[in-house]
Parts: sequence; C-alpha cells; structure tokens
Amino acid sequence: MKKTLIVFSLLLTINYSFSQKKEKGFVSLFDGKTFAGWKVNEENPATFSIEDGMIKVAGDRTHLFYEGAVANHDFKNFELKLKAKTMPGSNSGIFIHTTYQTKGWPNKGYEVQVNQTHDDWRKTGSLYSFSDVKENLVKDNEWYNYDIIVNGKHIVIKVNDKVAVDYTEPDTLPADRGERHLSSGTFALQGHDPKSVVYFKDIEVKVLE
Repeated sequence: MKKTLIVFSLLLTINYSFSQKKEKGFVSLFDGKTFAGWKVNEENPATFSIEDGMIKVAGDRTHLFYEGAVANHDFKNFELKLKAKTMPGSNSGIFIHTTYQTKGWPNKGYEVQVNQTHDDWRKTGSLYSFSDVKENLVKDNEWYNYDIIVNGKHIVIKVNDKVAVDYTEPDTLPADRGERHLSSGTFALQGHDPKSVVYFKDIEVKVLE
C-alpha cells in the first residue's frame, strides 16, 4: 500500500510539473473573486457579477475592460486563453486591441464572437464581420476553451483546440474600417442584451515577442 501511494504521489508530481511547463509564460487576468484589474463602463455596470469563481454576464449592453498591470493593459502580440459558456439564445463577445469606452459598442480593435443559438448568424469562433463562422462548433450549457493568438498581422482563433479562423490582416485597409484593425490595446468582455447570459473563467494571457 505504501509503495502504491509513493508511485501515485510521484505521478501527480510529474503531471503537475508537465502542466506547469505547458502553461509557462501565461499570467492570470482574473482572480476568480474580485474585478481587480478590470473596469466596467458606465452604461449598465450591474450586467457583470462574479459567481462561484466565474464572471457572469447578464443584463443590458455593457462592456468590461481589462485595465490591470499585466503589460500595462496594452497588448500587441499575445495568446489569450479563457473558458466560456453560453445559456440558450445568448450572445457575447471578446474584444482585442481595444480601449476603454464609457458607453457604446467598442469601436477600436476586433471582436471575437460568443454565440451558439442567438439569432445572429455569426457563431462562436468568428472574427466578427471579417472572418465569420456559420456553423456551431460547441453547444450551449457547456464550457469550451477559447484561444486567441495575435502575432503581427496574423490572428488565429481556436475553439476547443480546433482552428476556427486563420486571418491575416491586409497591408492596405479601406478607409471605412476606422479603428477596426490591429494596433495594440486591451481586452473587453461584452454584455450584449438582457436575454443573454454568458459565463467566463480561467482568463490568462501570454505576451509574445
């Protein structure tokens, strides 16, 4: 019995060490208890709450921006990892290369879509309106992994480790793009509408050279 416990303990140590090595370079952006490092805009702050270690999004349009110390909340090349879960009929989004706004839809950077069964045809995995996914890659009521990688002009979006979008921004952009292009900036989570209930957790980032 003692030998079995020693072997089991050794296996746990090896697995833990492998996990630590695999995730090397990633820094958590959400402590699971508070909104430390995050700033909600002024529209409907009650849309965002913390529930059992998760960020719960439920209410009128509002956005929650990362304003913390990691990279001085100004990311250029990075890998962002998080887990998301939608309730039926819900819509949300993850903004990248954006900046804090007091109200309205963020007008800087790109939105990565979060939606399985909302009536918007652009589904989870979409780089909203620039490289869109029409099929459902995941289901409501289930956690899934989101992985967003930006390196130079290149954006890769993975859902449960499957590449959903592989997009390269053109060197010449049309004038009507405004600020919807790669530059640098922070992240934001979206509260879309009162009928949408979405959860996020395990938010972490790795800054790339």
